[in-house]
Amino acid sequence: MKKVQDELTEVIGMNSIVEDSHFPNLRYLDAVIKETFKLHHPLPFLIHRCPDESCKVGGFTIPKGTIVYINVWVIQQDPENWTNPLEFKPERFLKQKWDYNGNNFKFLPFGSGRRICPGLPIGEKRLVYILASLLHCFEWSLPKDEEFELSDEFGFVTKKRKPLIAIPSQRLSHASLYFQ
Repeated sequence: MKKVQDELTEVIGMNSIVEDSHFPNLRYLDAVIKETFKLHHPLPFLIHRCPDESCKVGGFTIPKGTIVYINVWVIQQDPENWTNPLEFKPERFLKQKWDYNGNNFKFLPFGSGRRICPGLPIGEKRLVYILASLLHCFEWSLPKDEEFELSDEFGFVTKKRKPLIAIPSQRLSHASLYFQ
């Protein structure tokens, strides 16, 4: 969080609010968001696929009409795809160009192809805006004697096993400009 807040201070300053024009310069924040999607994918399985004709995938024959689920959680945790896949390392997304468009099959937070999430363009922009605004305006801490716990509970959607409670304290003197 400190690295993201340092980047926000450098790009935006302490006397301004987050604007869409800042997004291209918030590279570390973007990497943090991507790493979070890699580790804690909201939907472990992409929308199912059903081939129109039999095909071979990875040496396996998939008969026509078979319902196929793609386990994106496993793909994004695979040590053949990622070095230390369970570690939170946003820097891995700074080394090369990564996007949400489903073109790199190691990273599919919004799916791929015709069934990619239709809300992707607006979702990406609003997520960056909201997170940047909250981290720029506030310092965040855990309640006293609370430990930071990241384990997930799996189901149709993935959620935190223990809900996170975070306490904000004002970081900017003009934070009220955001939240009126």
